[in-house]
Order: sequence, then structure tokens, then C-alpha cells
Amino acid sequence: MKLWQKLWLLFSAIWVVVASLNVVSILAFGDEIAPEKALWPAFFGLAVPAAAYALGWLWQELTAK
Repeated sequence: MKLWQKLWLLFSAIWVVVASLNVVSILAFGDEIAPEKALWPAFFGLAVPAAAYALGWLWQELTAK
């Protein structure tokens, strides 16, 4: 496993935990905040690590040649 993949894994784990806490807090206090507002943090909780991996992979492919 390359260094950038290890760093990506660490970043992704932290990102997902923080996004999950955000979603859970929105759902827990649903009487004050609409539960539909939990969709954006859930989306970004998955999209940002995927985009970061794609950028890392692209960087690796471009610098390998």
C-alpha cells in the first residue's frame, strides 16, 4: 500500500466519523431541525473520500509516466 493510500484511509476514516456524527445529531434533534437536512452530510460523507481517492489515483498515474 502506497503512502498516499494510507493517508487517504486515515483521512476517510476521520471524515466518515465526523459526517456520521453530524447526521446522527441532525436526526437526534429532528424536532428542531428537519430530518431531510441529514441527506447533505451523508452525501458528502461518501462523496469527498471517493473524490479524494480519485485525485490520488490520477496523480499517481500522471506522475508514474
